[in-house]
Amino acid sequence: MIAVIYSRKALAAWCVAAILLGSGLHFLYGLWPNVLTALIAPVNESLWEHVKLLIWPYLAAAAALTWGRPGALRPWLLSLAVMSAVMLAAGYGYHVVLGGEALWFDLLLYALVMLLGFRLPTRFSGPFGGIPWAAAAAAGVAVILLSFWFTFHPPEARLFADLSQKPEASASTSQGSLV
Repeated sequence: MIAVIYSRKALAAWCVAAILLGSGLHFLYGLWPNVLTALIAPVNESLWEHVKLLIWPYLAAAAALTWGRPGALRPWLLSLAVMSAVMLAAGYGYHVVLGGEALWFDLLLYALVMLLGFRLPTRFSGPFGGIPWAAAAAAGVAVILLSFWFTFHPPEARLFADLSQKPEASASTSQGSLV
């Protein structure tokens, strides 16, 4: 059934491309710090900022895969909300609760969450209309809008704290200048 909706080759190619693009986005703001790159790339090492590594590559792949299919982006937006929640929960559990600092965990988590994101939309069945699917799409759009808002107005919570700082310093969310 998956091959009827999306070819396995296309899904695999776009998944790999999204993972590589997201990996590159991690360094974009450091190389070119400005307001535009702050919106699409992490400005610090907070768990929340790393959701941007999922959002933009995933949406680009989803848009390409669903091009010309009205309403087909909705399950991808729902998956984006699920992916973000999974990555934030697992990252919080590992880094904040357990105090883990291994880079391999972050890389593995990112790849697994991205794989999940390419699997979930293929498991939903259409048509993708009506109020439930509009609400699902709204959840994905909310993640995007929150990523914009929290880039410039992060709450003082561990989820938004720069984890590369010492624990005393990361209690506040000093991001420095975004411009």
